[in-house]
Amino acid sequence: MSVTIKDVARAAGVSPSTVSRVITKHSTVNKLTAQKVRKIMEELEYHPNIIAQSLVSKSTSTIGVLFPKTAEQLYMNLFFIEVIRGIFSETTASMYDVLTTTGATIDEELQATMNLVRGKRVDGLILLQSRVNDPIIQFLQAEGFPFVLIGRHVQDDSLLSVDNDNVKACYDAVKHMVEQGHERIAFVNGPSDLVVCKDRQAGYEQGLKDAGLPIRDDYTLDGSQFSSFQAVSTFMSLPERPTALIVQDDLMCMDLIRTFKEMHIRVPEDMAMISFNKMSIGGLVNPTLSNIDIDIFQLGKTAVELLVKQIRSEKIEQCRWIVPHQILSRQSSVLGSS
Repeated sequence: MSVTIKDVARAAGVSPSTVSRVITKHSTVNKLTAQKVRKIMEELEYHPNIIAQSLVSKSTSTIGVLFPKTAEQLYMNLFFIEVIRGIFSETTASMYDVLTTTGATIDEELQATMNLVRGKRVDGLILLQSRVNDPIIQFLQAEGFPFVLIGRHVQDDSLLSVDNDNVKACYDAVKHMVEQGHERIAFVNGPSDLVVCKDRQAGYEQGLKDAGLPIRDDYTLDGSQFSSFQAVSTFMSLPERPTALIVQDDLMCMDLIRTFKEMHIRVPEDMAMISFNKMSIGGLVNPTLSNIDIDIFQLGKTAVELLVKQIRSEKIEQCRWIVPHQILSRQSSVLGSS
């Protein structure tokens, strides 16, 4: 005979309605009581009927995550792997499931979002990318649906978001290169319609300006539009070649280093390099990568923390949360570093 909710309530010394509220993560249940009830559920091997519970509570106990890539592209980008690790860490602790979706185009992403929201398949949504004039954000706002943005929305600072100070992060990358004695510093950025790329470009230019260095259009490339060979060839064909390079992510940086080696250009002797993200593999390559560590894991974890509070109508102290970054100096940017 299967264990019922009444059996759990009797063993825990609480009412069946209290057990029900624990299952649906209702904020009115005392934390100690909730822990006791969950322990009894485990001991009795009680498995609630989630579908039945969701019909009663109008809650799915599921958080949606919208990836701005196709499945093929997604798992080749280590940023998304690390951010989802942070997301799963916190959803497990908060007893939520995760439903992911994606699309090859902005229209497909919007349709996937509509399916999740209007199909009542999730309680809230995490967006992993911020665009200028994003129709997905406009749709979610119009629906009044809980969501958290990993990034910054340029038109509305009141949106719930978690981000780095990307202006300061790229500014610090320029400062790091200046401290190594470089005056010709180039930047391989990402697509200009992404807010993160706009912010990093602003930080790059401000860093040059404050160091008394010129801002040169030929020292900035959109890495999504060029192969590593094209990017290296473009920079190396300039009358005044750059001697230092800031790169939008580790994978692209490693690809550029490979190309530099093939063209007998030494890193960091001939070209110092630093990249965003700090993936674990950056410490295994030769030379080891200098990084702007943006703590991707914490971005994902904090996004879930904020979204759960929003779903549960709990107090949130501020709309925009900033995860600190730090510069990690290693062999690709510092001569003689170990």
